[in-house]
Amino acid sequence: MADNLLPQDIDELAKKVVEANAEAGRMVVTAESCTGGLVAGALTEIPGSSAVLDRGFVTYSNEAKMEMLGVPSDIIETFGAVSIACVWAMAKGALDNSKADVAVAISGVAGPGGGTVTKPVGTVVFARVRRGQDGEPEGELKSFGDLGRAEIRRQATICALELLLP
Repeated sequence: MADNLLPQDIDELAKKVVEANAEAGRMVVTAESCTGGLVAGALTEIPGSSAVLDRGFVTYSNEAKMEMLGVPSDIIETFGAVSIACVWAMAKGALDNSKADVAVAISGVAGPGGGTVTKPVGTVVFARVRRGQDGEPEGELKSFGDLGRAEIRRQATICALELLLP
């Protein structure tokens, strides 16, 4: 019987993230919406992850993003929860509310519903913020397409884990 809860590719990438961040002496924090904690879950599957993962925020609702991470309501009202502005604020809020050195945030439309013309199903946004970093945080918008809810969430988890590599 396999000792893997998650798919092998995610498990292997999470192992790399844990090992590389442990080696770099870095702690990480996640702020997740559409992935619902999968990124933090993938990291905690790896022995030794307690040396690397400070905490994870699952902020699925807009209210949670505002209450737990301090995302300004005007960002959500103006740009929406699935926007670079929102994930930047989520990542910054996660960093501000943790002892981590780097934060990654994810928000998207996993489907099957919820998509719009401008943000169709499969649209996922990511941001990474490093403590002490000057200038704008790093952000990225990915259009995975309507691959189905599970596959969109899987792809988003992989992208977020990659952003946590030093």
